[in-house]
Amino acid sequence: MAFNIEQLRREFPALNQQVNNRPLIYFDNAATTQKPKVVIERILEYYARENSNIHRGAHYLSQKATEAYEEARSTVQLFINAHFNHEIIFTRGTTEAINLVAHSFFKKFVKKGDEIIISAMEHHSNIVPWQIACEEFGAKLKVIPMDDRGVLDMKAYQKLLTGKTRLVAVTHVSNALGTINPVKEITKLAHDNGSAVLIDGAQALSHMKVDVQDLDCDFYCFSGHKLYGPMGVGVLYGKEEWLNQMPPYQGGGEMIKEVTFEKTTFNELPFKFEAGTPNVGDVLGMEAAIRFISYLRIDEIAAHENRLLAYGMKRLQELDNIRFVGTAPEKTSVISFVFNDIHPYDTGTILDKMGIAVRTGHHCAQPVMDHFEVPGTVRVSFGVYNSRAEIDQLMEALIKVREMFA
Repeated sequence: MAFNIEQLRREFPALNQQVNNRPLIYFDNAATTQKPKVVIERILEYYARENSNIHRGAHYLSQKATEAYEEARSTVQLFINAHFNHEIIFTRGTTEAINLVAHSFFKKFVKKGDEIIISAMEHHSNIVPWQIACEEFGAKLKVIPMDDRGVLDMKAYQKLLTGKTRLVAVTHVSNALGTINPVKEITKLAHDNGSAVLIDGAQALSHMKVDVQDLDCDFYCFSGHKLYGPMGVGVLYGKEEWLNQMPPYQGGGEMIKEVTFEKTTFNELPFKFEAGTPNVGDVLGMEAAIRFISYLRIDEIAAHENRLLAYGMKRLQELDNIRFVGTAPEKTSVISFVFNDIHPYDTGTILDKMGIAVRTGHHCAQPVMDHFEVPGTVRVSFGVYNSRAEIDQLMEALIKVREMFA
C-alpha cells in the first residue's frame, strides 16, 4: 500500500510548522526522527497517571508502572525477535550500549595482544569505546577497508580474522553513506573464526526488518530517537550466554541481589545491567514508537523510503558540479553529496533559510570523510513522512544555491 502522506504527517506535530516563513521540510532523519502524537501522549500519560519508581513498591502506581515497563521489554523482544525477553537491556541509547559491551566484554574475555575488528565506515560511537578499551587492556584495533562506493572489502575482512580476534563490531547501516552492510555474512565468518559480533543498528531499525536470531549476532544495539521514539533511551540485545558471563557495567539500584559491607551479589538478567532509577517514561515512549512502526508495517516503510531514495538520486543527478559520497548498490534512505565549488555548511545554511532541514559536516564519521577526501557532506535522509513533492522543492532550492554561487 502507498501511504497517505498528508494524513500521516498530521500525526507529527513538529512537521506542522513554518521555518523562516516556509513550511518545514525535514530531511535530517538520520540524526533524529520526529515524534508522532502517540509517542508524545504515551510519555505524558506516564507522568500524569503512572509516575512511580518500578520493581520496588507494593502500591498501585509502582505495580502499574512496573507492568508497563516489563511489557515494553517484551514488545522490544518481539520487534527484533530475541529468544528471551531478559536478553533486552534498556540503556540510554546506542552509544551507552556499545560502551557497556566494550567495558564488560573486555573485562571478562579480552587480554593483552587480542584483537577487535571494526569497519572503516563506523560512527564515532563504534570507534572510540573500542579504542579506549584496547588501550586499557593492550588489545589491537583492526579496520575493515571500504572502496570508493562505500562498500566493505569482504576479502580483506576475512584476512583480518585471526585466532586472536575476540569481537567484530560493525554498523548495520552507515549513517554517513547509507550503505547496508552484509551483517549476516560478517557474523557467520566471525563465528566460524570463534569470534563474537556486535552490530550497531542505530540506522537500521526504522528502515528494515531486523531479526537478531536470523542474523545470529551476539549483540545488537539501537536508539529510540532514530525510530520515532524519544531521546535518551535505547536497547542492547545480547545473547543470554554472553550476558550471564559478563560483569556489570555500573553499580547500584536494581542490579544488586544482596549487599553487605563485605560483599555484593548481583541480580539476574536483565537487571544486572540496569543500575539506578530507570528511564521509565521514555522506555514507554519507545514502545509506543515501535507499535506505531509495526502498525505501518516495516516492509511498507522500506518500500516507500526506497522509492524516495531512487527519485531523490534521479533528481539530484541533474545538478552540475555535484559529487555523491556513498554509492553502494545496497543502501537505504541517505543521500550524501558535495558541490565541488560550494562548502557543505554554506549549502545547508541556505537551505535552512528556505525551510529545508538537512545535516552538514562529518556526521560523527570523520574517518569516512578522510577516505573520500572531503571536509564533510550535505546529507539528505528520508523518513516515513517525506514525499516526492518535498524532493522537488529541495531540487528547486539547490538550483537556487547553485545560482547564488555561480
